[in-house]
Amino acid sequence: MRTLTDQLAQYAAYHRDRRNIATHFIGIPMIVLALAVLLSRPAWTVAGLPLAVSPAWVLFGLSVIYYFVLDVPLGLMMAVVSVLCVTCGAWLAQQPTLTWLASGIGLFVVGWVFQFVGHVAYEHRKPAFIDDVIGLLIGPLFVLAEALFAFGWRPALRAAIEAKAGPTRVEAAHGVPRHRS
Repeated sequence: MRTLTDQLAQYAAYHRDRRNIATHFIGIPMIVLALAVLLSRPAWTVAGLPLAVSPAWVLFGLSVIYYFVLDVPLGLMMAVVSVLCVTCGAWLAQQPTLTWLASGIGLFVVGWVFQFVGHVAYEHRKPAFIDDVIGLLIGPLFVLAEALFAFGWRPALRAAIEAKAGPTRVEAAHGVPRHRS
């Protein structure tokens, strides 16, 4: 199994333009929340459990287990994010069907629009999941890690990822890349 550094570096290699990364800060949370919304129906009450079980809880639970295997601190943070998303998704799933579907599908479509705009307009490279479907699972972890890196969290991990994937950049007006230091 690939390490956290390997997984994030492989994903980061498809995301070196900072503007594309910025679109992912919008698109990926929207897609994750959309999945929580859409997969919160149906839900079943199970004796002894404090909440109803839904496909969303199963998907997010399995994802969090994978994140814990990669890295306990990030897994813990993703568990918190996941609980918040599924709780919000469950609330929206309790709304009238039109509200549930419109919010879930709307978030999903708009989130993917942000993703593809970032890749087409800024990165000029296909999304990571095209070559490796695990990119769909690593994307949310990448966004969280990038947010934490901005606050100085785990500089050694950030450096290891950039050593493998290269530094982030913003294309200058004349098409000459400027690298972040």
